[in-house]
Amino acid sequence: MQYLVAAVGLVGLLCMVNLLLTVGVIRRLRGPGTSTPPPTMAEGLSPGTTVPRFAAMTTSGEPISDELLGAPALVGFFSQGCQPCKELLPLFVERARGTSDAVLAVVAADPGEDSVADIGPLAEVARVVTEAHQGPLQAAFRANAYPTVITIDAGGTVAFSGHTMPAEVKAP
Repeated sequence: MQYLVAAVGLVGLLCMVNLLLTVGVIRRLRGPGTSTPPPTMAEGLSPGTTVPRFAAMTTSGEPISDELLGAPALVGFFSQGCQPCKELLPLFVERARGTSDAVLAVVAADPGEDSVADIGPLAEVARVVTEAHQGPLQAAFRANAYPTVITIDAGGTVAFSGHTMPAEVKAP
């Protein structure tokens, strides 16, 4: 009987130590400063870089290239089924309506996906290009996260690149 009481006491003590260690690990994982920051996502071309050479065909059959785009310009990259893209799309369309800049919108869609819902509002205010994910325009502008908005100044260099609308598109 004494051995049974001692064994139960020892098991209880081991369970209590295990519980304290588990609570310590959980606190350490949740604690500030111990978690690693999320990796930075590339947001397209860095400000100050020159617009790369590119050529594509818009959904309306019009050719578009770095020479035909013009500057200043507003360029947006969106993806099918992307919730942040759906939230930014009305802001992009509103900004495009209120600017005299050239506007280009690139919609990344997998082959066979219906992108009409995204193209409709964009086609009213921008030249629209649809291409597969990581297509030529996305590669040229280094847009590998969606949405990505890039503004180009009058000199043909990138003024802003990010996943939100810029506070202000600077006029020449």
